[in-house]
Amino acid sequence: MKTRILMVCLGNICRSPLAEGILKSKLNPEKFTIDSAGTGHWHVGDAPDPRSIKVAKKYGIDISNQRGRQFSSTDFNDFDLIYVMDNDNKRNVLALAPDETSKKKVRLILNELFENENVDVPDPYYGGENDFEHVFKLLNEASELISKKI
Repeated sequence: MKTRILMVCLGNICRSPLAEGILKSKLNPEKFTIDSAGTGHWHVGDAPDPRSIKVAKKYGIDISNQRGRQFSSTDFNDFDLIYVMDNDNKRNVLALAPDETSKKKVRLILNELFENENVDVPDPYYGGENDFEHVFKLLNEASELISKKI
């Protein structure tokens, strides 16, 4: 049976699509299913931000076919691990958790790099290409650690 991992940010157009694409590039698709979602509804059905697509492409990862979707309480049934990009996303996701078992699936992704420091992946939406590059590098490092642990 495949391990199912969900990446979650606010709008599902910047950080979580990058996290999904990066982790997919590091794991065997026969053993893992990786998806992403946003806690907000604004970008449901939208492609990732062009700047996320561009930085991913720079590193040989194509995320252009992803489409935004909103996180739902049913995701707790559909996924084994839920990585959130920041503390606000974590609070929003945990608020939908039906039980303690579900809550234990939720983790801050940068705690993989900075254990128990609860560091947020900065939202690059209002920034420039350098911000997207920085986010890519953080998520790439965290995904590398996740891929080695799983």
